[in-house]
Amino acid sequence: MSTARPSVLFVCVHNAGRSQMAAAFLTHLAGDRVEVRSAGSAPADAVNPAVVAAMAEVGVDISAEIPKVLTVAAVRASDVVITMGCGDSCPVFPGKRYLDWRLDDPAGQGVDAVRPIRDEIGRRVRELVGDLAP
Repeated sequence: MSTARPSVLFVCVHNAGRSQMAAAFLTHLAGDRVEVRSAGSAPADAVNPAVVAAMAEVGVDISAEIPKVLTVAAVRASDVVITMGCGDSCPVFPGKRYLDWRLDDPAGQGVDAVRPIRDEIGRRVRELVGDLAP
């Protein structure tokens, strides 16, 4: 039996909203069965407070998360790379599975606007967990 865990990288521009929510959902749902990373092509200074609040409403605490810069090493180390509006700034390597999730950007939005984005990300992550399961 293989002990290798699948590795998923979520990428958006600021790593302050969508990719943070997706990474938190995947960690919450899959636990240590999946290695989870998130990063941004131009990371913000902090995670969007409305995103933190929206995730807290569903019992997922991301208040300690910090936006991280996208590195070639992170992409190379990932089996699945899910982009969320970072366009051409995401490096592409052969042999990786790439998905592009088109989602509204929660930047500058209040919690009411973030909730539907959060719920759609949660739905897609639950679907992804099913795809990753051995």
